[in-house]
Amino acid sequence: MTEQNELFAPSREITEKALIKDYDTLYRRSIEEREAFWAEEAGKLGWYKKWDRVLDSSQKPFYKWFTGGKINIVHNAIDRHVATWRRNKLALIWEGEPGESRTYSYHALNREVCKFANILKSMGVKKGEIVTIYMPQIPELPIAMLACAKLGAAHSVVFGGFSVDALSARIRDANSRVVITADGGFRRGKVVDLKGTVNEALKDAPTVEVCIVIRRTGHAVTMESDRDFWFHELMGLPIATSKCETEVMDAEDPLFILYTSGTTGSPKGLVHTHGGYAVYTSSTMRNVFDLREEDRYWCTADPGWITGHSYLVYGPLINGATLVMYEGAPNHPYPNRWWQMVEKYGVSILYTSPTAIRGLMRFGEQWPRRHDLSCLRLLGSVGEPINPEAWRWYHRVIGGGRCPIMDTWWQTETGGFVITPLPITPLKPGSATKPYFGHEPAIVDDDGNELAPGQEGHLVLKAPWPGMARTILGDPERFRKTYWSAYEKQGWYKAGDSGRKDKDGYFWIIGRTDDVIKVSGHRLGTAEIESALVSHQDVAEAAVIGVPHEVKGQAIHCFVILKHRKVGSRELEEELKAHVSRQVGALARPEKIDFMDALPKTRSGKIMRRVLKARALGQDVGDISTLEE
Repeated sequence: MTEQNELFAPSREITEKALIKDYDTLYRRSIEEREAFWAEEAGKLGWYKKWDRVLDSSQKPFYKWFTGGKINIVHNAIDRHVATWRRNKLALIWEGEPGESRTYSYHALNREVCKFANILKSMGVKKGEIVTIYMPQIPELPIAMLACAKLGAAHSVVFGGFSVDALSARIRDANSRVVITADGGFRRGKVVDLKGTVNEALKDAPTVEVCIVIRRTGHAVTMESDRDFWFHELMGLPIATSKCETEVMDAEDPLFILYTSGTTGSPKGLVHTHGGYAVYTSSTMRNVFDLREEDRYWCTADPGWITGHSYLVYGPLINGATLVMYEGAPNHPYPNRWWQMVEKYGVSILYTSPTAIRGLMRFGEQWPRRHDLSCLRLLGSVGEPINPEAWRWYHRVIGGGRCPIMDTWWQTETGGFVITPLPITPLKPGSATKPYFGHEPAIVDDDGNELAPGQEGHLVLKAPWPGMARTILGDPERFRKTYWSAYEKQGWYKAGDSGRKDKDGYFWIIGRTDDVIKVSGHRLGTAEIESALVSHQDVAEAAVIGVPHEVKGQAIHCFVILKHRKVGSRELEEELKAHVSRQVGALARPEKIDFMDALPKTRSGKIMRRVLKARALGQDVGDISTLEE
């Protein structure tokens, strides 16, 4: 495809000031001396006791990192900063959807985390238990996460939009005794009743003894005596003191559980640890976003997802950054909400999803043009492959043509970036570019043979890395089977994504392996066809699935959202089919195009194609607890 030859070179100003100036040399060293590289990265953190071994591979695929090392992620995210000049640096700038704001220095953040930890301690929370958190995007959410970690309790953050059944299933699986929630949150000007959902979920979660409730919206909620406690009342008690010792943890002790939906079966509770995860998120955050003391960094993800864990909370705080957090919708009350905030807070790094970019593209350039976005230095993309059309708009309109886009590929399972540019990397729109240090990704066929440049196949990772999930909670066999059994002989991790590598060594992620359509024996990536559709002037967003076809094996069925004020018609459908044929080839001509008002998406912005497929075939859509709408 033509975009593979389109190259955006970084400016001289970017390359001269970049933290890493020679990718190739450092990458080679990180592969040839992998353990030494990660030991150096780990040495940038604070340890109570240094590790005995960098990597223990004795029980593959259950790798262990920095064994014998003693650490706590909170010691690195807060404690060591408050012992320096950074105590007075802004750690967090928060804005609520109705418009109010709060700020916390590292000193103030430490005080709030200690008080929250002491409240949890008074409720009997101990090292090793799992606390479930179900909250809106308010400062108390990262504070609750940090308070749990400080005490050595693992947190399980459940996104504040999940249903009753999804929440109760996760509470039961984690055996949580304590749940932290809020009365509600604001979304598009409406109150989301979180406490009501929790009350219903707890009817089916007998392990819960304590529910701590933050007052956010002030709407009437039902509180059960002896179980439910108002956070603001607890904060007024003598127990909520502003000093609390940070628990010394083993590097391999669990830090959090995060549930991710599989294509089949129940959600998987992936386990991440204090040591390896702290090393990995801080390293990737610092190097990929070229982090500087003066940066104001905004990751728009909710902490209910891995992006929010790694690159809104832990990665930035370990590096002593100032982070921005926002509660509500990107287009409320108007489509310039985000751009207004970038200007208001002087955001220099913006990290968001292609879904959000395409959604805001629909409203045209006039909204961002109203604001001075010259404070931006770097942009980032996460969650799914970004189609070249959205990449160019993001680069030109939001970044003013001067901000490199860090298009990152990674997963809940990986803990942090795996394939990603650095600011010095020449960029190709739509490509995640090259591997991060220590990684050897490859594109292989079903038997594990590496494929030639341009050929599509399975994406595998050949070597372990510190940020990797250690297991699935309570089900190590499922962990082994899901991620390691396909290439067990080689010892490779199967990502479940398909991709290709071009002649320059750049990786192009096509989508989930089940998002590849085989038309007349030819493999076509849904992302490729979606990009072609979105490149049409009338199309804002598109999703593509394969449906059974008597002659071709599979036919292409498209779902399209049109731009503001555009109307679907038979003529437009034919025009779009011809447009796809021209862009991708006659093989990719869609069989059918449906015009939609919305697409089924997870809260992390991924389009749920299995739901579209079920609807197209008249089948049961199955579990849709992870849907945004």
